[in-house]
Amino acid sequence: MVPGGRGDVLTNGGSVRKIQLPLPRGGGGVLIVAHRGNKAAHPENTRAAFERAINEGADLLETDIRVSADGVFVCFHDERLERMTDGRGRLQEKSIADLKLLRVRQRGREWSGERIATIEEFAALLPADVAAALELKDRRFSERNTCEKLVECLEKLGLRSRTIILGFSRKQLGVMREVAPDLPIGHVTFFPFPFGSADLLGPPWPILLLNPFYVRHAHRRGRIVCPLDSHPDRRLGLYRSLGCDALLTDDPGATIRELHRRRKPAHGSS
Repeated sequence: MVPGGRGDVLTNGGSVRKIQLPLPRGGGGVLIVAHRGNKAAHPENTRAAFERAINEGADLLETDIRVSADGVFVCFHDERLERMTDGRGRLQEKSIADLKLLRVRQRGREWSGERIATIEEFAALLPADVAAALELKDRRFSERNTCEKLVECLEKLGLRSRTIILGFSRKQLGVMREVAPDLPIGHVTFFPFPFGSADLLGPPWPILLLNPFYVRHAHRRGRIVCPLDSHPDRRLGLYRSLGCDALLTDDPGATIRELHRRRKPAHGSS
């Protein structure tokens, strides 16, 4: 199944799940997934990065989800704070009030005016024609209670019908599926064949070279494919020839421009 518009049906093992996949806004038939927003231009997983990606035409905003010490869902990749902020220690040991005091790093040692974003702030930025892709990063998503709280939050924010849950951990994804069977699941998998129960498969791009029939077999099984490649521009020809459904990118604007450039006829052609 190749997604083509709002409300596409994902079938898997006899069950049916729905996600309001947006029509591709700028990628010429392929969905553009903004990896932590536009992290090429702004600090990853911040309001500025998300806004830039939306304005550039991204179809899905991907972000990492962790949980503060007092149970607030935040958009942050690392377990520890040092790489991206002026804080120290593990994020899960800090309250949301403490986290909001931290400065977020732009590049190297530069500081931006951005702060760690909550899932509520993320949701407030999301237009109706853009979907959410939430990657589970916190170890507590192995617990049913944490997954239930996230689903309740998505329902409250009006995001449940246009969210896909992503992750590396089969255990965490399994718990989430038990809690919310209607939510599509995306598995970042290193297995060279499109097996498993996930609705979306995210193999590292070299796997598609090792197994050029990966996407075809995935489609036969009702899966969609988004290669794990946050710098896809040099391999757009490969992904389009294989029929990949979505492209992950650190720089949505640059990827969309490159897709447009490749669609233009050569000078002098009829």
